[in-house]
Amino acid sequence: MVDVKFIRENAELVRQNCINKNDNSDIDAVLQLDSRRRSIIQEVEDLKAQRNAVSQEIAGLKKSGADATDKIAAMKVVSDTIKDLDDELRDVEANLEDILVRIPNVAHPSVPIGKTADDNVEIRRHGTMEDRSWRKDHITISKELGILDFERGAKVTGAGFGFYIGKGARLERALINYFLDVNTNSHGYTEMFPPFLVNPDSLRGTGQLPKNQEDMYHMERDDLYLIPTAEVPITNYHRDEILGGDELPIYYAGYSACFRREAGSYGKDTRGFLRVHEFNKVELVKFVRPESSYDELEALVGNVETLLQQLGLTYRVLLLCTGDMTFGGAKTYDLEVWAPYEQRWLEVSSCTNFEGFQARRAGIRYKDTPSSKPEFVHTLNGSGLATSRIMVALLEQYQTEDGRIAIPDVLHPYCGFESI
Repeated sequence: MVDVKFIRENAELVRQNCINKNDNSDIDAVLQLDSRRRSIIQEVEDLKAQRNAVSQEIAGLKKSGADATDKIAAMKVVSDTIKDLDDELRDVEANLEDILVRIPNVAHPSVPIGKTADDNVEIRRHGTMEDRSWRKDHITISKELGILDFERGAKVTGAGFGFYIGKGARLERALINYFLDVNTNSHGYTEMFPPFLVNPDSLRGTGQLPKNQEDMYHMERDDLYLIPTAEVPITNYHRDEILGGDELPIYYAGYSACFRREAGSYGKDTRGFLRVHEFNKVELVKFVRPESSYDELEALVGNVETLLQQLGLTYRVLLLCTGDMTFGGAKTYDLEVWAPYEQRWLEVSSCTNFEGFQARRAGIRYKDTPSSKPEFVHTLNGSGLATSRIMVALLEQYQTEDGRIAIPDVLHPYCGFESI
């Protein structure tokens, strides 16, 4: 959440940031409500000071046997006024909060201004872009090899769900274990296995609520949500806590299934694993000091690139423009793999620095010393990695002309086989 004081002092910057992020938040309403809130608080403080002073006068009059009726009546009016102002303050603060939680995070100055994904900036790429030639798409080759079944997935659950079968299931499990092992053994992350259900407070903490309500699966009876990413439970692990400065930085890596309704995906390519409602992902989450968060972002991207390079996949790194960034992001890099049959880039990781945006919403702070003033940590996260589109790239990049799938060397110990 953007600090209301920051908005008050940088109204034009925040207003322009909303435009840059294709957001229509009413900054003028924030300023008006904030002004009224501060005015009420000052008025209540003045009335309480007046009431305290007059109460002492009343006590003196009573002690001396003088008539205090008029002053008592006047203070009754003051007390009623304070109550009315307190009621108004609650309404003003509720309305102000409702707008504040919908205002997007301010983009870092290094983020390019743009409206759509066409305005993103390619930073670098690795590998070669094979052509389609003799290759088959991932749906056809997986059906021929009997390793994925989207038709029965649709029968059992619905469109956007699938079955992994035999060596396909083992390959999926190998990817998850490989991602966890590299990130914990080589990159210093502590492994977590989080719950797949969270409460509304957790989603508000990371910024999915109230903005992305339509994209999530909600169980009304229990008021719980299936997680769209392990970012939500892992980031909220430290919600409403004050961490010690000596604990930072904290790195977590956690596997989870991810569930997304994809309410806005109508008209987009939803074949096979290109866009699904349930997929597997290893998420990387960092809690760091503000002064180091952008170095930590570059390191996070490097961690993800290591995985892609070891898998031997062609990929590129994009710096997202303001219009293509997430609601809560201050700066985001997307990593995309090349799918030769599709002849397109597929996003497999999004690495974001949220600065203090999530920490302010979730109440995550740190203190250098017991006597230090608490400060908000900076949170970062990135996919390390999401498996569904990695599977598409593997099946398309590692096809052989005789119809097999060669398995990358780093996965051999995890799979127990070298080809499908």
